[in-house]
Amino acid sequence: MLRHFLAPLAALSLAGCATLAPSAPPPADTVTGSVSAADPRAEDAGREMLRRGGGATDAAIAVMLALTVVEPQSSGIGGGGFLVRGTREGSVETYDGRETAPAAATPDWFLKEDGTLPPFGESVRSGLSVGVPGNLALAMQAHAEHGRLPWAELFGPAIRLAREGFRVNPRLRESLTSSRDRAAHSSLGRELFYDESGEPRPVGYLVTNEPLARSLEAIAADPAGFYTGPDAAEWSAAIAGETPRPQGMTAADFAAYRAKLREPVCASYRAHRVCSMGPPTSGGVAVLQILGMLERFDLAELGLRDPATWHLFVEAQRLAYADRELYLADSDFVSVPLPGLLDPAYIAQRSALIAEGSSLAVAEPGRPAGASLARADGDEPEEHGTTHFAIVDADETMVSYTSTIEGPFGSGLMAGGFYLNNELTDFSRSPTVDGRPVANRVEGGKRPRSSMSPVVIYDPQGRPLLAIGAAGGATIPVQTARSIVGIIDFDLSAEEALGLPFIMANGDSVFVEQGTWLVDAIPALKALGHADISVRQVGLKAGAVLRTEDGWVSARDPRIEALVALP
Repeated sequence: MLRHFLAPLAALSLAGCATLAPSAPPPADTVTGSVSAADPRAEDAGREMLRRGGGATDAAIAVMLALTVVEPQSSGIGGGGFLVRGTREGSVETYDGRETAPAAATPDWFLKEDGTLPPFGESVRSGLSVGVPGNLALAMQAHAEHGRLPWAELFGPAIRLAREGFRVNPRLRESLTSSRDRAAHSSLGRELFYDESGEPRPVGYLVTNEPLARSLEAIAADPAGFYTGPDAAEWSAAIAGETPRPQGMTAADFAAYRAKLREPVCASYRAHRVCSMGPPTSGGVAVLQILGMLERFDLAELGLRDPATWHLFVEAQRLAYADRELYLADSDFVSVPLPGLLDPAYIAQRSALIAEGSSLAVAEPGRPAGASLARADGDEPEEHGTTHFAIVDADETMVSYTSTIEGPFGSGLMAGGFYLNNELTDFSRSPTVDGRPVANRVEGGKRPRSSMSPVVIYDPQGRPLLAIGAAGGATIPVQTARSIVGIIDFDLSAEEALGLPFIMANGDSVFVEQGTWLVDAIPALKALGHADISVRQVGLKAGAVLRTEDGWVSARDPRIEALVALP
């Protein structure tokens, strides 16, 4: 049986590691706290931990583990993530569990022998795309510092779901159909999720995943073994065998992995304190810049449905993304001018470029203090294999956690019953542009840039207010900022804010979500200078917990409610 790989973290003292998870859930007591996740069964796992007396960190880990089972297309222990934790007293910590490239990786990692790039799909469905997973290392570190329940107890719901079975919901069925090339790439994936004729399992089909149940039991008993046990050598050899290069992943890469406690990035928006994750993700900086540039405009006075509101939002996003594409990467490898990018004076300068009555012809990056000679960015295809969950516990500790395996079903490679990420394709596959090195190029041990944007927010009185985040590749910071504006500027409920129509710029073009009231605003937006506007269907997935007058409430994007419902 394959055991587990990833960082050793041997120094961590994990209370109760040797105690196996219980086989049955506890009685349904009153839950004090709130849990939001993309799948109700994962929400139940988090609530179970809160009922048992666990805190938000315990609940978040249980949710992540349960999603490994019921949402295999999006996240899990084969991937990585970022966790932001904010206490009632205002202390904020951020945990970086982003995947890393193997030590053998070089800037030309994805190039063919002739120096050209292969088709993107070839890079994905190979060992080239797999980074050392970080979710379990993140969970181990966060639990060692903030867990209340024994480590093994957090695995109970996920083990039950894997062994006793979970039913295919419409969303998983849709992913199995649209991403068959990855989901069915391995023999186990075909066995679990497709019938003898190759058709995806129907909605309502009961999937049991015994290999994953055994893997989870082993990790519950010996978490460090995931990184340094016999499986680390076996799995790394399997990944290297799928890598079209003489050198690939090794057991030493797994053993060398460390989750990292990073400094949060925080700023003020309309007297609210907004905190998120810094590099190697670009998402937190982008969200703070968007909000900062919008603050001088009275959006509430303009109105929620006024096209001018969304014109200003798009302009702020364009400027933030111009900076993102130039300056943001793994700060352990690249000099990121973080203080300069978040300097209120710099953001005010950037905001001054926004005109209420017209659009910028071109949104150029700025030159924040501390910026070295700007480096061009390369290609970074958008992927949609990510999930977000948010938890608040009885002590009003908030946890905002975005977890990913990158694309749907990651690389398509499986180990121990779960999919391995294709996170390395979040690097720019081209190492140079116009002869200049790309900041987000591949390097050994480096973490690829991300768009993930887990956020916690405190109200003007300093009280915990909101934990929020999203999934969906490059759309993540825009989804997150849009929902924050909906809650703070327009006093929307969490569900209403997450369900707002979506609008986003992609360079000089803009797209608007099909079938929403923003489509009616297109003529006005064109009159403001947004000449290239398209209408499209978008796949969005966000979640939040929000404090209201009646207590904490949870919500997820209403677009996915029908997709996660079971017959």
